[in-house]
Parts: sequence; C-alpha cells; structure tokens
Amino acid sequence: MKINFQINNQVKFAILGVVICSVIIGIIAGFAVDKAQKRLESAYSDFAQQISVNFAQWYSDISKTTKGDNRVEALKEYSKIIVDGNKDIAFIEFKNSGNEVVYSSKADIPYYEEEIAINANAPVISSDNNELIGSVAVGMTGEAIKTKIIEEKKFLLSTFAAIWLAFVILLMLSSFLISRELQKLYTGVKEISTGKFGYKVESDNMAELSAAFNNMSKILSTYEEQNIEQLRLERNKLEAVLMSIINGVIVCDNSDNIVLANNAALSMLDTEEDKLINTNIQDYTDSHNQKCFADKIEEFKDTPLNIIEQKPIEFNIDAGQKTIKAMISPMFSKQQDYLGYIIVLLDITRETEVNKLKNTFISNVSHELRTPVTVLRTYIDTLCNNADDFDEETKKEFMQTIDKEAKRLHEMVNDILDFSRLESGRVNVRKEYANLTELLQQNIEQIKILADEKEMGIIFENPNQKLPQVPLNIESMDRVIRNLLSNAIKYSNEKTNIVVNTGISEDGEYIWFSVKDNGIGIAKENLEKIFERFYRVENATHTVKGTGLGLHLVKMTVEQYHHGKITVESQENVGSTFTVYLPLKIDESELV
Repeated sequence: MKINFQINNQVKFAILGVVICSVIIGIIAGFAVDKAQKRLESAYSDFAQQISVNFAQWYSDISKTTKGDNRVEALKEYSKIIVDGNKDIAFIEFKNSGNEVVYSSKADIPYYEEEIAINANAPVISSDNNELIGSVAVGMTGEAIKTKIIEEKKFLLSTFAAIWLAFVILLMLSSFLISRELQKLYTGVKEISTGKFGYKVESDNMAELSAAFNNMSKILSTYEEQNIEQLRLERNKLEAVLMSIINGVIVCDNSDNIVLANNAALSMLDTEEDKLINTNIQDYTDSHNQKCFADKIEEFKDTPLNIIEQKPIEFNIDAGQKTIKAMISPMFSKQQDYLGYIIVLLDITRETEVNKLKNTFISNVSHELRTPVTVLRTYIDTLCNNADDFDEETKKEFMQTIDKEAKRLHEMVNDILDFSRLESGRVNVRKEYANLTELLQQNIEQIKILADEKEMGIIFENPNQKLPQVPLNIESMDRVIRNLLSNAIKYSNEKTNIVVNTGISEDGEYIWFSVKDNGIGIAKENLEKIFERFYRVENATHTVKGTGLGLHLVKMTVEQYHHGKITVESQENVGSTFTVYLPLKIDESELV
C-alpha cells in the first residue's frame, strides 16, 4: 500500500536527514575549529613578535651599560633565566650590527630544532641616536598555543555535538510523530481493504487528513451498501458462466501468474485449484516433466499483438493420458489496456486417437486391398498369357484362388461401405420377426468351410430350443453373426471348437446368442476398446488380416439399430465369448 510505502520512506528520510545534518554540522564544526586555530596561531605569532621586541629593548639598554665580556655574561645570565623559566621560549640569539652573533642560548641550553614552532626577529635600535646596533631572534616552541588549541577544539566540538544531538532528537521525534499518524492511516487503509468500510481514524496532529480519510471511508461504506451486492452478483454470474464452459479456460496476468482457472481446465490438467492459482504458468510441467507452456508463451510475447489477435498461437500438450489443444489470446480492458492473456484448452484426446486409428485403418486397408488385387492380377495375367501351358486341373485351381480373393476383396469393400453408410446415420433399418435359431444355423453352414480349413468344429449346443421370434433386420444380423463366427475362426487355434449358444434373459426382455472360442483371447486393458472403429489389439492379431471395422459395425448394428447390447468376456490364451442381446419388443413403426 502507499501508506506503508510512505511510513517506510519516513524512516528512510529521517535517517537521510540525520546523515545530511551530520555532514553539515561536521563541515561547520571543522570550519570553526580551523578558524579558531588560525586565530590562536596569529595571536601567538604576535605574542612571539612582542617578546622579541621586548628583548631588543632590553638589549639596547644593556648595551649602554656594559661592554665586551661583561655584556656577554649579562646576556647569557638573562637568557638562561628566561629560557629555563618559560617552556614556550626555545632560544634567544643576539647579534651586532654586523650580523655577528654576540650571544646565543643555543650553545648553552639544549633544544630541538623541530620543536621550534615560530621564529621572531626584532631590530635593536639605540635610544640615543636611533642607530641600528644589532638584532634579536627568538625561537618559540608553541607549548602554550597547543594547549589552547586543544581546549578550543574540545569546546567547539562539544558545542557542535550538543547541537547535532539536539537536532537528531528533534528530527527523530518529528519522524516518530509523523510515522505514528501515518501508521493510523495505514491501519485504516488495511481495515478498508478487508471490507470494513466506515472505519474511522482519530488524529490530533493531522486533523485535516484524518477528516478527509474518514469522509472517504463513509463514502465507501455508502457505496458498498448500494453497489457491492450488485457487483458480487455480476461477478458470480461471470464466474458461473466461466465455470460452466466445457472448454478449459486459464486467465493469466502480465507477470504470467494464473489468476483464474475453470473446472474444465483443472480437470484437463489433472490438478487442483490451490495448486494452480497464483503460480507461474511457465512453471507448469506436462506428463513428461517438460515445461509445455514456457516456449509458446515466450513466442506469444515476442509476436505483435495485432498478429496475435488475428491468429492466436495454437499448440498441443500431453496431460497424462490426454491430449490437450491450447490457444493463447491477449486480454484487454474496455480502454484497450493490455491486461494479460487467456489460454483456452480443448480436450482432443478422442480426435487424436480417431485420427491415429484412421491413419492405421488407411494403412491396413491399403495393405489388405493390395494383397488380393496383386493376387488377382498375377493369376489373371498368368492365365491370359500362358493358359495353353496349364492343364485343366491347374486352371481350375487358379480360378478358385481368383474367386476366393475376389470374395475377400468384396467383403472388405462391403465393410467399408457399411461403415460409411451406418456412420452417416441415414440408414433406415426395417425389421421383421424372424427365427434366430434358423438364422444362426444358416450362417454356421455357410461359414463352416472356413472352419474346415483349420480343422475346427462349430458346435450349436441347443439348435432345437423353442425360442420366440425376435424383431430384427435379417441382412444386418447375418453380417453380425458372420463377423463373430469368422473372428472366432481367425483367432482360434487349429483343431479347436467354437460353441454357439442361445437363450432368453432372466427378465424375459431379451433373446441372446453367444459365440465362444478357444483362441488367443483379449487382454483386460483392451476389452473396452475392441469395439472402437479402426482399433486392432497390439499383439498376435497383427498376423491376422483385417481392417479394424468388423466389431465396430457389429456393436453399431446391435446397439444403435436394434436397441440391444453386446458383451465380451475374455482371457488371454484361453478364449473369448461374445454375447448379443436383442430386445423381444420394439416400436411397431420399425417393423416392415
């Protein structure tokens, strides 16, 4: 929130103020100390010069009363007393008018040149005739000024430190008071943000701001009473519509964070709302642990919006056993401000599987058609070009092969045509009451020749059972029976039996017949798929020729056009049993 931001800034500004104040006071203090030091040094220099003038006067006076060695002794004695008694004077040196040293305390009193802070010189003038009779040089150690400067610095620094401390205390107190008032406003804003409209703030130091805040809070409270319920209703309507959409919808903001996802999207991605909302969409991984959205979202961001609006980015992702088609489109406000993007998800698992099965079907059909066509062309070409070279028995064998392959080709074409015709939904299957037992016996006799080739037997367990007639379309039911019998022969081992049985259901509403074989069987995971169009089990059935349409046509004929049902029980390497249930009563309008 902005209030919180201001509180944090208030602390930062207070610290910054302390730093700036410290720097300014430090600069002023340094300037004051430097100025005081220079002032003291100037005063000390004047003091040294005055001492040299005093010594010059004394030298002038003593020059009148003494001469020669007596003068030197007097200068020496006087100099020793002065130097020993005053730590600020390092040496005294007297010269004559010829600039020759008359006496210097340097020779008698130890001193260090580096300790001399100031050298002062004064000319010696005779009081009688104002003539220059010599000069005096004084070396000052600066002891007095050093102590004075230290004391002056301490005084100034303590003064400025007191000023700095007072300013800091004042600044921090002011910052604390302002922060406290802002904290009250911050608390008020937090309360309002949670829906507590009408919350009041009491502040003596910021009365106008508090009054404005309380007025705003009152207005929001009134607005809430009048409009919040309506807004919530509209929002609930929007969410209800979104949640009821059959396609998945994911809404992401500018930072790629997921802000909304409907139930369809959660189901397609096989996840839960709390695991998806407020996460980054680019971090979502598919069933192969790959970030399936990241690359496409980057492509979306790199593509101009005017192009994206005309042609959204589309791609497929894998989510467990599902194939999901995703489309990314930009999202704008009423003012055409870019807010983020929407990802629409479509479950195309079924379409993908159908396309795959269609491709497999086309490949199988192409292969299946190529074989009989090739055989037919080969045998016919041989007979046409070399008929005189074969005897009648060979020619007959050739013609039988041609007839067999032609029938096989005819059956495949019929399956394809029947599939197309039944899938179109334009078939008008008219029914009549028929004897199911006779229909089964006729088809068993017709297909027995195929069983004989594998030395198999077809056993009809109860051919003499008295069953009521059942309404059915004889032509289409013939196809169902032949398909089940031919499959039983194809997928059974040689020298085994196929058992056909009939009966009436316990509720008396259906008449049923079953075809049981002792073949290779069907795995449990494939039982629900064997009736799908173009589906063929991935096992030894690949050695058996077919288009993958037979059982699909059987199921469609039984359930869609005869309102019955078909079931299958199977065990691998043991065998399968297909059972067809046909209703004994139907709508009279379906009869011939």
